[in-house]
Amino acid sequence: MDDKKLVKFQGRLVFVGFGSIGQGTLPLILRHIDMPRDRITILTADDRGQKEAAEYGIKFVINPITRENVQQVLKPLLGKGDFLLNLSVDVSSPVLIEYCMQNGVFYLDTCIEPWHGMYTDGSLSLASRSNYGLREEALAVGKKYPKAATVVLTHGANPGLVSHWVKQGMVNIARDLAGGKDVSIPKTKEDWGRFAQKLGIKVIHCAERDTQVAEPRKQKNEFANTWSVDGFVSEGRQPAELGWGTHEKNFPPDGKRHDFGSDAAIYLTRPGMGVKVRSWTPDEGPYHGFLITHGEAISIADYFTVREGGKAIYRPTCHYAYHPCDDAVLSNHEMGGKNWVAQPKYRIFMDEIFDGVDELGALLMGHPKGAYWYGSRLSIQQARKLAPYNSATSLQVVVGVLGGLIWALENPDRGMVEPDDMDYRRVLDIADPYLGDIVGKYSDWTPLKDRGWLYDESNDIDKTDPWQFKNFRVT
Repeated sequence: MDDKKLVKFQGRLVFVGFGSIGQGTLPLILRHIDMPRDRITILTADDRGQKEAAEYGIKFVINPITRENVQQVLKPLLGKGDFLLNLSVDVSSPVLIEYCMQNGVFYLDTCIEPWHGMYTDGSLSLASRSNYGLREEALAVGKKYPKAATVVLTHGANPGLVSHWVKQGMVNIARDLAGGKDVSIPKTKEDWGRFAQKLGIKVIHCAERDTQVAEPRKQKNEFANTWSVDGFVSEGRQPAELGWGTHEKNFPPDGKRHDFGSDAAIYLTRPGMGVKVRSWTPDEGPYHGFLITHGEAISIADYFTVREGGKAIYRPTCHYAYHPCDDAVLSNHEMGGKNWVAQPKYRIFMDEIFDGVDELGALLMGHPKGAYWYGSRLSIQQARKLAPYNSATSLQVVVGVLGGLIWALENPDRGMVEPDDMDYRRVLDIADPYLGDIVGKYSDWTPLKDRGWLYDESNDIDKTDPWQFKNFRVT
Protein backbone atom coordinates (compact mmCIF):
# COMPACT_ATOMS: atom_id res chain seq x y z
CA MET A 1 0.00 0.00 0.00
CA ASP A 2 1.19 3.50 -0.91
CA ASP A 3 2.64 5.37 2.09
CA LYS A 4 1.69 8.75 0.64
CA LYS A 5 1.13 11.46 3.25
CA LEU A 6 -2.33 12.95 2.75
CA VAL A 7 -2.18 15.80 5.27
CA LYS A 8 0.29 17.47 7.61
CA PHE A 9 -0.64 17.99 11.25
CA GLN A 10 1.34 20.15 13.67
CA GLY A 11 -0.76 19.57 16.79
CA ARG A 12 -0.92 16.81 19.37
CA LEU A 13 -3.10 13.74 18.80
CA VAL A 14 -4.60 11.89 21.76
CA PHE A 15 -6.32 8.51 21.43
CA VAL A 16 -8.94 7.98 24.12
CA GLY A 17 -9.36 4.21 24.17
CA PHE A 18 -7.11 1.74 22.37
CA GLY A 19 -9.05 -1.44 21.68
CA SER A 20 -9.21 -3.23 18.34
CA ILE A 21 -10.15 -0.11 16.35
CA GLY A 22 -7.48 2.06 17.97
CA GLN A 23 -4.81 -0.56 17.40
CA GLY A 24 -5.81 -0.84 13.75
CA THR A 25 -5.99 2.93 13.25
CA LEU A 26 -2.55 3.87 14.62
CA PRO A 27 -0.47 2.34 11.77
CA LEU A 28 -2.57 4.09 9.13
CA ILE A 29 -2.30 7.45 10.88
CA LEU A 30 1.48 7.04 10.89
CA ARG A 31 1.36 5.98 7.24
CA HIS A 32 -0.78 8.82 5.90
CA ILE A 33 -0.55 11.79 8.30
CA ASP A 34 2.69 13.76 8.41
CA MET A 35 3.31 14.31 12.13
CA PRO A 36 5.97 13.42 14.71
CA ARG A 37 5.33 10.26 16.72
CA ASP A 38 6.21 12.04 19.93
CA ARG A 39 3.09 14.21 19.41
CA ILE A 40 0.83 11.15 19.80
CA THR A 41 -0.44 9.88 23.17
CA ILE A 42 -2.65 6.88 23.89
CA LEU A 43 -4.87 7.47 26.93
CA THR A 44 -6.77 4.38 27.99
CA ALA A 45 -8.29 2.49 30.91
CA ASP A 46 -6.29 -0.76 30.65
CA ASP A 47 -3.22 -2.33 29.08
CA ARG A 48 -4.86 -3.56 25.87
CA GLY A 49 -2.65 -2.56 22.95
CA GLN A 50 0.34 -1.58 25.09
CA LYS A 51 2.65 -3.92 23.19
CA GLU A 52 1.47 -2.56 19.82
CA ALA A 53 1.97 1.04 20.99
CA ALA A 54 5.49 0.22 22.15
CA GLU A 55 6.30 -1.29 18.76
CA TYR A 56 5.62 2.10 17.17
CA GLY A 57 7.25 4.13 19.94
CA ILE A 58 3.99 5.79 21.03
CA LYS A 59 3.42 7.07 24.56
CA PHE A 60 0.91 4.86 26.39
CA VAL A 61 -0.87 6.16 29.51
CA ILE A 62 -3.28 4.13 31.65
CA ASN A 63 -5.53 6.70 33.34
CA PRO A 64 -9.29 6.07 33.02
CA ILE A 65 -11.43 9.14 32.41
CA THR A 66 -14.29 9.52 34.90
CA ARG A 67 -17.00 12.08 35.54
CA GLU A 68 -14.83 13.65 38.21
CA ASN A 69 -11.45 13.92 36.46
CA VAL A 70 -12.19 14.96 32.85
CA GLN A 71 -10.64 18.42 33.06
CA GLN A 72 -7.73 17.24 35.17
CA VAL A 73 -6.81 14.44 32.75
CA LEU A 74 -7.34 16.27 29.45
CA LYS A 75 -5.96 19.74 30.17
CA PRO A 76 -2.23 18.77 30.14
CA LEU A 77 -2.71 16.75 26.94
CA LEU A 78 -5.01 18.82 24.71
CA GLY A 79 -5.20 22.50 23.81
CA LYS A 80 -6.07 24.68 20.85
CA GLY A 81 -5.20 23.03 17.53
CA ASP A 82 -4.84 19.51 18.98
CA PHE A 83 -6.99 16.47 18.12
CA LEU A 84 -8.93 14.11 20.41
CA LEU A 85 -9.66 10.78 18.69
CA ASN A 86 -12.31 9.11 20.83
CA LEU A 87 -12.37 5.33 20.32
CA SER A 88 -13.42 4.48 23.86
CA VAL A 89 -16.47 2.96 25.52
CA ASP A 90 -18.13 4.07 28.76
CA VAL A 91 -16.83 7.65 28.51
CA SER A 92 -19.42 10.35 27.77
CA SER A 93 -18.98 11.63 24.23
CA PRO A 94 -20.96 14.86 24.89
CA VAL A 95 -18.67 15.68 27.83
CA LEU A 96 -15.53 15.14 25.73
CA ILE A 97 -17.06 17.10 22.85
CA GLU A 98 -17.85 20.06 25.09
CA TYR A 99 -14.27 20.12 26.36
CA CYS A 100 -12.99 20.13 22.77
CA MET A 101 -15.39 22.79 21.54
CA GLN A 102 -14.56 25.05 24.46
CA ASN A 103 -10.82 24.70 23.91
CA GLY A 104 -10.40 24.70 20.12
CA VAL A 105 -9.64 20.97 19.92
CA PHE A 106 -10.57 18.80 16.92
CA TYR A 107 -12.64 15.71 17.72
CA LEU A 108 -13.85 12.49 16.08
CA ASP A 109 -15.66 9.44 17.44
CA THR A 110 -17.25 6.35 15.91
CA CYS A 111 -20.37 6.36 18.08
CA ILE A 112 -21.90 8.58 20.76
CA GLU A 113 -21.15 6.97 24.12
CA PRO A 114 -22.66 7.64 27.57
CA TRP A 115 -20.98 7.18 30.92
CA HIS A 116 -20.64 3.58 32.10
CA GLY A 117 -23.91 1.95 33.16
CA MET A 118 -26.40 4.09 31.23
CA TYR A 119 -27.24 1.43 28.63
CA THR A 120 -28.35 -1.03 31.34
CA ASP A 121 -29.83 1.40 33.86
CA GLY A 122 -33.38 0.12 34.28
CA SER A 123 -34.40 3.31 36.11
CA LEU A 124 -34.03 5.26 32.84
CA SER A 125 -36.67 5.29 30.13
CA LEU A 126 -35.96 3.44 26.89
CA ALA A 127 -36.10 6.77 25.05
CA SER A 128 -33.31 8.19 27.19
CA ARG A 129 -31.22 5.05 26.62
CA SER A 130 -31.57 5.32 22.87
CA ASN A 131 -29.11 6.55 20.26
CA TYR A 132 -31.74 9.11 19.29
CA GLY A 133 -31.49 10.62 22.77
CA LEU A 134 -27.69 10.53 22.78
CA ARG A 135 -27.58 12.20 19.36
CA GLU A 136 -29.89 14.99 20.47
CA GLU A 137 -27.68 15.56 23.52
CA ALA A 138 -24.56 15.78 21.35
CA LEU A 139 -26.21 18.05 18.76
CA ALA A 140 -27.28 20.40 21.56
CA VAL A 141 -23.62 20.80 22.56
CA GLY A 142 -22.69 21.55 18.96
CA LYS A 143 -25.29 24.31 18.67
CA LYS A 144 -23.63 26.12 21.58
CA TYR A 145 -20.33 26.41 19.68
CA PRO A 146 -21.14 26.97 15.97
CA LYS A 147 -17.70 28.38 15.11
CA ALA A 148 -15.60 25.82 16.98
CA ALA A 149 -12.88 23.59 15.55
CA THR A 150 -14.33 20.69 13.56
CA VAL A 151 -16.02 17.97 15.58
CA VAL A 152 -16.98 14.84 13.60
CA LEU A 153 -19.74 12.72 15.12
CA THR A 154 -19.93 8.96 14.52
CA HIS A 155 -17.50 8.39 11.68
CA GLY A 156 -16.28 4.80 11.32
CA ALA A 157 -17.74 2.37 8.80
CA ASN A 158 -21.29 2.44 10.03
CA PRO A 159 -22.07 5.01 11.08
CA GLY A 160 -19.63 6.81 8.79
CA LEU A 161 -18.77 5.35 5.40
CA VAL A 162 -22.32 4.09 4.92
CA SER A 163 -23.57 7.70 4.63
CA HIS A 164 -21.12 8.27 1.77
CA TRP A 165 -22.12 4.99 0.10
CA VAL A 166 -25.75 6.13 0.26
CA LYS A 167 -24.90 9.28 -1.70
CA GLN A 168 -22.69 7.49 -4.22
CA GLY A 169 -25.35 4.82 -4.63
CA MET A 170 -28.01 7.44 -5.34
CA VAL A 171 -25.78 9.13 -7.91
CA ASN A 172 -25.14 5.77 -9.60
CA ILE A 173 -28.86 4.99 -9.75
CA ALA A 174 -29.63 8.43 -11.17
CA ARG A 175 -26.97 8.03 -13.87
CA ASP A 176 -28.27 4.60 -14.82
CA LEU A 177 -31.85 5.88 -14.99
CA ALA A 178 -30.57 8.66 -17.26
CA GLY A 179 -29.03 6.12 -19.62
CA GLY A 180 -25.49 6.67 -18.45
CA LYS A 181 -25.58 10.43 -18.83
CA ASP A 182 -24.00 12.62 -16.20
CA VAL A 183 -26.29 14.02 -13.51
CA SER A 184 -26.13 17.15 -11.40
CA ILE A 185 -24.70 16.31 -7.96
CA PRO A 186 -26.69 17.88 -5.11
CA LYS A 187 -24.82 20.44 -3.02
CA THR A 188 -27.03 21.03 0.03
CA LYS A 189 -28.98 18.96 2.51
CA GLU A 190 -32.26 20.14 0.97
CA ASP A 191 -31.02 19.27 -2.52
CA TRP A 192 -30.05 15.75 -1.42
CA GLY A 193 -33.47 15.24 0.13
CA ARG A 194 -35.20 16.28 -3.09
CA PHE A 195 -32.80 14.08 -5.05
CA ALA A 196 -33.70 11.00 -2.99
CA GLN A 197 -37.39 11.86 -3.18
CA LYS A 198 -37.26 12.19 -6.98
CA LEU A 199 -35.47 8.82 -7.26
CA GLY A 200 -38.22 7.23 -5.18
CA ILE A 201 -35.96 5.84 -2.45
CA LYS A 202 -38.25 4.41 0.21
CA VAL A 203 -35.94 2.29 2.35
CA ILE A 204 -32.21 2.35 3.12
CA HIS A 205 -30.50 -0.52 4.92
CA CYS A 206 -26.99 -0.61 6.19
CA ALA A 207 -26.79 -4.22 5.00
CA GLU A 208 -23.89 -6.27 6.38
CA ARG A 209 -22.98 -9.96 6.30
CA ASP A 210 -19.75 -11.03 8.03
CA THR A 211 -18.63 -14.58 7.11
CA GLN A 212 -15.24 -14.55 8.86
CA VAL A 213 -14.43 -17.76 10.75
CA ALA A 214 -11.81 -18.45 13.38
CA GLU A 215 -10.17 -21.33 15.21
CA PRO A 216 -10.67 -22.00 18.08
CA ARG A 217 -14.38 -21.30 17.83
CA LYS A 218 -16.49 -19.53 20.42
CA GLN A 219 -16.33 -21.22 23.81
CA LYS A 220 -19.12 -21.68 26.35
CA ASN A 221 -19.86 -18.51 28.36
CA GLU A 222 -17.73 -16.45 25.95
CA PHE A 223 -18.82 -13.63 23.66
CA ALA A 224 -16.71 -13.79 20.50
CA ASN A 225 -16.72 -11.23 17.71
CA THR A 226 -14.58 -9.76 14.91
CA TRP A 227 -14.57 -6.26 16.47
CA SER A 228 -15.21 -4.64 19.86
CA VAL A 229 -17.27 -6.94 22.07
CA ASP A 230 -17.87 -4.11 24.55
CA GLY A 231 -19.28 -1.97 21.76
CA PHE A 232 -21.41 -4.70 20.21
CA VAL A 233 -22.90 -5.87 23.50
CA SER A 234 -23.68 -2.29 24.52
CA GLU A 235 -25.46 -1.30 21.33
CA GLY A 236 -27.18 -4.68 21.03
CA ARG A 237 -28.83 -4.23 24.42
CA GLN A 238 -30.12 -0.76 23.55
CA PRO A 239 -33.64 -0.58 22.12
CA ALA A 240 -33.87 -1.31 18.40
CA GLU A 241 -34.11 1.98 16.48
CA LEU A 242 -34.93 2.98 12.94
CA GLY A 243 -35.47 6.11 10.91
CA TRP A 244 -39.20 6.14 10.16
CA GLY A 245 -40.22 6.85 6.58
CA THR A 246 -43.17 8.90 5.39
CA HIS A 247 -44.37 6.01 3.18
CA GLU A 248 -44.97 3.74 6.18
CA LYS A 249 -48.61 2.78 6.81
CA ASN A 250 -48.27 0.23 9.61
CA PHE A 251 -46.82 1.50 12.88
CA PRO A 252 -45.15 -1.35 14.81
CA PRO A 253 -47.24 -2.57 17.77
CA ASP A 254 -44.14 -2.31 19.98
CA GLY A 255 -43.02 0.97 18.40
CA LYS A 256 -42.68 4.28 20.25
CA ARG A 257 -42.16 7.85 19.08
CA HIS A 258 -40.00 10.43 20.82
CA ASP A 259 -41.56 13.60 22.21
CA PHE A 260 -38.41 15.65 21.59
CA GLY A 261 -35.90 16.32 18.84
CA SER A 262 -36.18 15.85 15.07
CA ASP A 263 -38.87 13.10 15.13
CA ALA A 264 -36.91 11.35 12.34
CA ALA A 265 -36.77 8.00 14.15
CA ILE A 266 -38.73 5.62 16.33
CA TYR A 267 -37.68 2.85 18.72
CA LEU A 268 -39.03 -0.58 19.59
CA THR A 269 -39.51 -1.79 23.14
CA ARG A 270 -37.10 -4.65 22.55
CA PRO A 271 -33.30 -4.87 22.42
CA GLY A 272 -31.80 -4.69 18.95
CA MET A 273 -30.20 -8.10 19.43
CA GLY A 274 -33.72 -9.51 19.85
CA VAL A 275 -35.21 -8.10 16.62
CA LYS A 276 -34.58 -9.59 13.17
CA VAL A 277 -35.19 -8.06 9.75
CA ARG A 278 -34.94 -9.30 6.16
CA SER A 279 -32.23 -7.82 3.98
CA TRP A 280 -29.93 -8.59 1.05
CA THR A 281 -26.26 -8.35 0.01
CA PRO A 282 -24.72 -9.39 -3.34
CA ASP A 283 -22.77 -12.44 -2.12
CA GLU A 284 -25.08 -13.64 0.62
CA GLY A 285 -28.36 -12.92 -1.13
CA PRO A 286 -31.38 -12.80 1.22
CA TYR A 287 -30.63 -13.08 4.95
CA HIS A 288 -31.99 -12.30 8.40
CA GLY A 289 -30.07 -9.57 10.24
CA PHE A 290 -30.34 -7.99 13.67
CA LEU A 291 -31.94 -4.55 13.88
CA ILE A 292 -29.11 -3.13 16.00
CA THR A 293 -29.41 0.57 16.77
CA HIS A 294 -26.81 2.70 15.02
CA GLY A 295 -26.32 6.42 14.53
CA GLU A 296 -26.75 6.19 10.75
CA ALA A 297 -30.34 4.98 11.09
CA ILE A 298 -31.22 8.35 12.59
CA SER A 299 -28.83 10.76 10.88
CA ILE A 300 -29.46 9.48 7.34
CA ALA A 301 -33.24 9.54 7.81
CA ASP A 302 -33.01 13.05 9.27
CA TYR A 303 -30.65 14.31 6.55
CA PHE A 304 -32.86 13.20 3.64
CA THR A 305 -36.09 14.50 5.17
CA VAL A 306 -37.93 17.00 2.94
CA ARG A 307 -40.23 19.43 4.74
CA GLU A 308 -42.89 21.79 3.50
CA GLY A 309 -44.57 24.16 5.91
CA GLY A 310 -42.70 22.50 8.75
CA LYS A 311 -44.18 19.08 7.95
CA ALA A 312 -42.14 16.13 6.71
CA ILE A 313 -43.44 15.18 3.25
CA TYR A 314 -40.61 12.77 2.42
CA ARG A 315 -38.29 10.64 4.51
CA PRO A 316 -36.86 7.16 3.84
CA THR A 317 -37.04 4.42 6.43
CA CYS A 318 -33.46 3.64 7.45
CA HIS A 319 -31.90 1.02 9.72
CA TYR A 320 -29.08 -1.44 10.24
CA ALA A 321 -29.57 -5.07 9.17
CA TYR A 322 -26.57 -6.86 10.68
CA HIS A 323 -25.61 -10.51 10.34
CA PRO A 324 -22.32 -10.68 12.27
CA CYS A 325 -19.92 -13.59 12.07
CA ASP A 326 -21.51 -16.91 12.96
CA ASP A 327 -19.78 -17.13 16.34
CA ALA A 328 -21.11 -13.68 17.27
CA VAL A 329 -24.63 -14.87 16.35
CA LEU A 330 -24.15 -17.86 18.65
CA SER A 331 -22.76 -15.56 21.36
CA ASN A 332 -25.81 -13.34 21.03
CA HIS A 333 -28.16 -16.32 21.23
CA GLU A 334 -26.44 -17.49 24.41
CA MET A 335 -26.62 -14.02 25.96
CA GLY A 336 -30.30 -13.65 25.04
CA GLY A 337 -31.02 -16.92 26.81
CA LYS A 338 -29.55 -15.42 29.96
CA ASN A 339 -31.92 -12.42 29.73
CA TRP A 340 -29.25 -10.26 28.09
CA VAL A 341 -26.72 -10.68 30.88
CA ALA A 342 -23.34 -10.64 29.12
CA GLN A 343 -20.98 -13.59 29.27
CA PRO A 344 -18.05 -13.37 31.72
CA LYS A 345 -15.46 -13.88 28.95
CA TYR A 346 -14.92 -11.75 25.82
CA ARG A 347 -12.73 -12.49 22.81
CA ILE A 348 -12.07 -10.42 19.69
CA PHE A 349 -11.04 -12.63 16.79
CA MET A 350 -7.89 -11.41 15.09
CA ASP A 351 -5.03 -13.80 14.40
CA GLU A 352 -7.46 -16.74 14.84
CA ILE A 353 -9.40 -15.80 11.69
CA PHE A 354 -8.53 -18.12 8.81
CA ASP A 355 -11.14 -17.25 6.18
CA GLY A 356 -14.16 -15.12 5.32
CA VAL A 357 -15.40 -11.78 4.05
CA ASP A 358 -17.15 -8.76 5.50
CA GLU A 359 -19.72 -7.53 3.00
CA LEU A 360 -20.88 -4.08 4.13
CA GLY A 361 -22.82 -1.49 2.18
CA ALA A 362 -25.92 0.62 1.65
CA LEU A 363 -28.99 -1.12 0.20
CA LEU A 364 -31.23 1.46 -1.49
CA MET A 365 -34.77 0.27 -2.24
CA GLY A 366 -38.02 1.45 -3.81
CA HIS A 367 -36.62 3.25 -6.87
CA PRO A 368 -37.58 2.23 -10.45
CA LYS A 369 -34.74 -0.32 -10.65
CA GLY A 370 -35.84 -2.07 -7.44
CA ALA A 371 -32.92 -2.55 -5.05
CA TYR A 372 -29.29 -1.43 -5.36
CA TRP A 373 -26.44 -2.35 -2.99
CA TYR A 374 -23.26 -0.28 -2.95
CA GLY A 375 -20.33 -0.85 -0.62
CA SER A 376 -17.26 -2.87 0.35
CA ARG A 377 -16.55 -6.58 0.01
CA LEU A 378 -13.34 -7.14 1.98
CA SER A 379 -11.80 -10.53 2.75
CA ILE A 380 -9.53 -11.33 5.68
CA GLN A 381 -6.75 -12.11 3.22
CA GLN A 382 -7.09 -8.68 1.58
CA ALA A 383 -7.25 -6.94 4.97
CA ARG A 384 -4.03 -8.54 6.17
CA LYS A 385 -2.19 -7.45 3.04
CA LEU A 386 -3.45 -3.89 3.37
CA ALA A 387 -2.87 -3.05 7.03
CA PRO A 388 -1.53 -4.58 10.28
CA TYR A 389 -3.63 -5.38 13.38
CA ASN A 390 -6.90 -5.63 11.47
CA SER A 391 -9.62 -8.05 10.52
CA ALA A 392 -11.84 -7.28 7.53
CA THR A 393 -14.44 -5.83 9.91
CA SER A 394 -12.08 -3.61 11.86
CA LEU A 395 -10.33 -2.29 8.75
CA GLN A 396 -13.61 -1.02 7.30
CA VAL A 397 -14.11 0.96 10.52
CA VAL A 398 -10.47 2.06 10.70
CA VAL A 399 -10.41 3.62 7.22
CA GLY A 400 -13.64 5.44 8.06
CA VAL A 401 -11.82 6.92 11.05
CA LEU A 402 -8.83 7.80 8.86
CA GLY A 403 -10.99 9.44 6.19
CA GLY A 404 -12.95 11.44 8.76
CA LEU A 405 -9.81 12.55 10.58
CA ILE A 406 -8.15 13.79 7.39
CA TRP A 407 -11.33 15.54 6.23
CA ALA A 408 -11.56 17.33 9.60
CA LEU A 409 -7.98 18.59 9.31
CA GLU A 410 -8.69 19.79 5.77
CA ASN A 411 -11.88 21.54 6.99
CA PRO A 412 -10.74 22.90 10.35
CA ASP A 413 -13.50 25.34 11.33
CA ARG A 414 -16.77 23.55 10.58
CA GLY A 415 -17.99 23.10 14.15
CA MET A 416 -20.03 19.93 14.68
CA VAL A 417 -20.75 17.77 11.62
CA GLU A 418 -22.21 14.33 11.01
CA PRO A 419 -21.06 12.03 8.17
CA ASP A 420 -23.97 13.18 6.01
CA ASP A 421 -22.66 16.78 6.14
CA MET A 422 -19.24 15.89 4.74
CA ASP A 423 -17.82 15.64 1.21
CA TYR A 424 -18.65 12.04 0.39
CA ARG A 425 -16.20 11.73 -2.49
CA ARG A 426 -13.21 13.07 -0.54
CA VAL A 427 -13.74 10.56 2.26
CA LEU A 428 -14.29 7.64 -0.12
CA ASP A 429 -11.19 8.54 -2.13
CA ILE A 430 -9.17 8.12 1.08
CA ALA A 431 -10.94 4.94 2.19
CA ASP A 432 -11.44 3.04 -1.08
CA PRO A 433 -7.88 1.68 -1.42
CA TYR A 434 -8.42 -0.21 1.87
CA LEU A 435 -11.92 -1.54 1.20
CA GLY A 436 -11.18 -4.51 -1.07
CA ASP A 437 -13.74 -4.82 -3.86
CA ILE A 438 -16.01 -1.80 -4.27
CA VAL A 439 -19.28 -3.31 -5.49
CA GLY A 440 -22.48 -1.85 -6.92
CA LYS A 441 -25.19 -4.36 -7.80
CA TYR A 442 -28.89 -4.24 -8.65
CA SER A 443 -31.36 -6.91 -7.55
CA ASP A 444 -35.01 -7.78 -8.01
CA TRP A 445 -35.14 -8.84 -4.35
CA THR A 446 -37.88 -7.51 -2.10
CA PRO A 447 -38.85 -8.69 1.40
CA LEU A 448 -41.89 -10.34 -0.20
CA LYS A 449 -39.93 -12.41 -2.70
CA ASP A 450 -40.57 -16.16 -2.27
CA ARG A 451 -42.76 -15.49 0.77
CA GLY A 452 -45.73 -17.73 1.45
CA TRP A 453 -44.61 -20.89 -0.37
CA LEU A 454 -44.25 -22.81 2.88
CA TYR A 455 -46.62 -20.92 5.22
CA ASP A 456 -49.57 -18.68 4.46
CA GLU A 457 -48.37 -15.29 5.68
CA SER A 458 -51.18 -13.25 4.14
CA ASN A 459 -52.18 -11.75 7.50
CA ASP A 460 -48.65 -10.67 8.33
CA ILE A 461 -47.62 -8.87 5.17
CA ASP A 462 -48.65 -5.84 3.15
CA LYS A 463 -48.84 -6.93 -0.49
CA THR A 464 -49.76 -3.43 -1.69
CA ASP A 465 -46.24 -2.11 -1.02
CA PRO A 466 -43.25 -4.44 -0.61
CA TRP A 467 -41.21 -1.68 1.04
CA GLN A 468 -43.26 -1.46 4.23
CA PHE A 469 -41.29 -2.12 7.42
CA LYS A 470 -43.94 -4.68 8.35
CA ASN A 471 -42.68 -6.82 5.45
CA PHE A 472 -39.03 -6.59 6.45
CA ARG A 473 -39.54 -7.58 10.06
CA VAL A 474 -39.13 -11.24 10.97
CA THR A 475 -41.90 -12.27 13.36
